[in-house]
Amino acid sequence: MVKMKTKLKVDLHIHSLEGVKYNSSGNPVELIIDVASQQGFDVISITDHDVVTYDKYLADYAAERGIVLIPGIEATINKKHVLLYNFDFSNQHINTFDDIKKYKDDNNLCLAPHPFYPASTSLLGYFDRNRAVFDGLEFCHFYSKQINFNKKAIEKSLEYNLPLVGMSDTHIISQLGATYSLVEAEKNIKAVIQAIKSGKVTVVSQPLDLLRLGEISLKLLKGDALNFIIKKRLTGK
Repeated sequence: MVKMKTKLKVDLHIHSLEGVKYNSSGNPVELIIDVASQQGFDVISITDHDVVTYDKYLADYAAERGIVLIPGIEATINKKHVLLYNFDFSNQHINTFDDIKKYKDDNNLCLAPHPFYPASTSLLGYFDRNRAVFDGLEFCHFYSKQINFNKKAIEKSLEYNLPLVGMSDTHIISQLGATYSLVEAEKNIKAVIQAIKSGKVTVVSQPLDLLRLGEISLKLLKGDALNFIIKKRLTGK
């Protein structure tokens, strides 16, 4: 008899090439799924900015490689980033924190990505003001022993009794696997979401050295600059 796996390797914050029409860099979803499979992931989500990168083809492609693909998006709400999973993205128009409250149920999930990092899209004070919509906070891979903006997320996790969820926020394929979660659940979307909400999640992470932080930063800045130029040429804005 095959013993059912109960601790699933999970990353729910991954970006792809397909999610941005004028993107100059990034990774095809199939490549992400292939690498995730090679690394032994059981569950992932592609969370592109304000675009749902999910369909039957991608779900089947992932399933053939032993991966459950959860529909997700990194939505911009009040100019802040929020991670949403398994909402009815075709019919539920989510533009405000009140919209998230309206459509939240047992089968979907809302997480706070890099909530206290020094970026204009981080939640910062919006997290406390809208605490009721969140089921957990991200523990992001981008930190070192010397620089760690996850510390406040840890404090808020304890204060509000919310789980920390380890995620990579992958934009460059080499980031995948740097930080992830082990989730104690059966291998299906509903079970994983309910397990995270119940706190049955363990963060697996190691701090990066300063050289690696610098390398990632330079690659991301280069990609952002190229994306800006391409967008300007395509849209004139």
